[in-house]
Amino acid sequence: MTADGWRRHASLRNLSFALSVVLFVWVIWYCFTGFGGAQELVSRLLPIALALQVLFMAQKGPIYARLPAPANHALVALFLAICAYAFGYFLVHYEDIAIYRQGSYTKQDFVVGLLMFALVMELSRLAHPTLFWVNVVLVLYTMFGHLSPLDFFWHPGTSFYRVVTSSTVEMSNGIYGIYGQIALTLVAAFLLLAAVANGFGAQSAMIRVMQRIAGRSRQMVPQAAVLGSLSIGMVSGSGSANAVVVGSITIPLMKRYGVPGHFAAATETAASMGGLIMPPMMGVGAFLMSEFLGVPYWDVVTRGFALAFVYYVSLALAVYLICVRLLPREAVEAPGVAAYEQVKTSIFFLAVLFLLAMMGGLGVGELLAALYTAAFLFVLLLANFLYFKYRLADAAVDQETFLGNLRLSIETHADMTSYLTLLLATLGIMIGLFTVTGFINRMGGMLLELGAWNVAAMIFMSFVFGWLVGMGLPPTATYIIGAVVIVGPLTKLGINPWVAHFFVFLLSVWGELSPPTSLTAAISARIAEAPFMRTMWEALRICLPITLMTFAIFVRSEMVIQPGWMQVAGTLLVTTGTCASAFAMFGRFTRRVPVDLALRIGLGALALATLFLPAMPAATAAAGLALAATVYGLMRHAKVAAPVAGR
Repeated sequence: MTADGWRRHASLRNLSFALSVVLFVWVIWYCFTGFGGAQELVSRLLPIALALQVLFMAQKGPIYARLPAPANHALVALFLAICAYAFGYFLVHYEDIAIYRQGSYTKQDFVVGLLMFALVMELSRLAHPTLFWVNVVLVLYTMFGHLSPLDFFWHPGTSFYRVVTSSTVEMSNGIYGIYGQIALTLVAAFLLLAAVANGFGAQSAMIRVMQRIAGRSRQMVPQAAVLGSLSIGMVSGSGSANAVVVGSITIPLMKRYGVPGHFAAATETAASMGGLIMPPMMGVGAFLMSEFLGVPYWDVVTRGFALAFVYYVSLALAVYLICVRLLPREAVEAPGVAAYEQVKTSIFFLAVLFLLAMMGGLGVGELLAALYTAAFLFVLLLANFLYFKYRLADAAVDQETFLGNLRLSIETHADMTSYLTLLLATLGIMIGLFTVTGFINRMGGMLLELGAWNVAAMIFMSFVFGWLVGMGLPPTATYIIGAVVIVGPLTKLGINPWVAHFFVFLLSVWGELSPPTSLTAAISARIAEAPFMRTMWEALRICLPITLMTFAIFVRSEMVIQPGWMQVAGTLLVTTGTCASAFAMFGRFTRRVPVDLALRIGLGALALATLFLPAMPAATAAAGLALAATVYGLMRHAKVAAPVAGR
């Protein structure tokens, strides 16, 4: 190749693709062999993941907008050099650092750790500024805790050397600890499915199919957002990613048919947040829960289906009730869906069933199940692509190429994996510093003291604590902090570990909806060109009935303790209670306001009894009455709440 040819191909995009291929192949190889273990894997792949984040940031524009182009280029080169140095150093010295030099590191060990610590902190400042400043405060607190005037926060303090080593080369915590390992093993393996689906356009095809399924009624148009987000949530595991993929199609569609912008954005926000609950992906929190509890990931998934069922059934009902009041009941033209897209959608759902059969029916391990399912999905989507492009010469496939789809799959996997690796490495620093300072033990002791007085008060204070954390941190961070601070005291008071973890898990989802920060709401509001705060408050209002599920699992614990018929019974009770609550908030029995208000208050009382009465017979009786009233109310609501023509 000539010098001009080399220059033409020497671009950031091609470099990032080359590293993406390395990451992609390495993850597949590890899923198949498990060679070296997760700790050795993260020592190899973490520098590659960070280098990819640097390259992806640089491709979007100057990383530092206030600096000239040469300075930006120099800093990108410096960051990549640090990654290359760390990769080479751990490649050669991993065994010495991980085994023989634990507690007595060399100067070069410290230098490598310091460079990686600084790089993760700087990249987190760019990508997750709130987490960055929390970590800065924690670093200062770790070093100078002996200066605290409050006994609760006082600790002896430690050196900056200890801060760096505990966050890096000690390997048990920090950027090379359990959180980074989960990102580059379980999470990276399951992201293969999302990457393949995105590479062959299965995600956008699913959304169009869901629009078709939603029906021809104008009042049912917003259900396309609910169904689309449910489908994409199976493999995305992210509220914000869900909002970008689904919202870019469904929000303009809703506005086109008369849905107010803020309500369209709020509906998509609420539906996208379900992506954090929807199996089999369930966000990063589910993988962490599996690790915390020491159980197979399938055990988490089987319980997650109950939560997802309650969430989306209740959400669909709430959205429908509001739409009946907002939109006229008239037919709209259902979008056409090409056969190529219908087959892609069928293949995607077939792959999900294949994954569930692998993990649940055949007992295949999580990594191999994810790998085999990704291969299964890839082969079927490729066969579909080749058949429609070369056998049928279908116009829907004109713009697609095999190499283009394959490249997009690999780059999608690298983008999502590197982003989550940076996030979890940043959280590894945070939790490591929490551990070094003893803050977790003191916070846990305080909650235990409160629980000794009243368990309900402790649950409420845990909710407040999690809500405050979730105001500024993403759901994964909220779950990790809650899991290490809240779960221990709850279990010591006799609460089942499954219940405690799912309480924190749901709390982290609630935190993403809480003011003043919600990335998912911000994305949806931006797409809809709607006010951010109004979007967020509307989403909170829509999800308020579902929020009751966060507390209901303490009473209806059969939902999450043991899969089986009792789980089904508990799930149906909670679904009845949340749906009745949704109707009590948004439904109408009659146009006579005093009578309607009295009936809805009565239904709300039945809903609360269904959710929180400990005795199953009494709760079942309340559920029967609540269900009958809700069904009757739905028939009445369609007549009395619809907009009157001419008004």
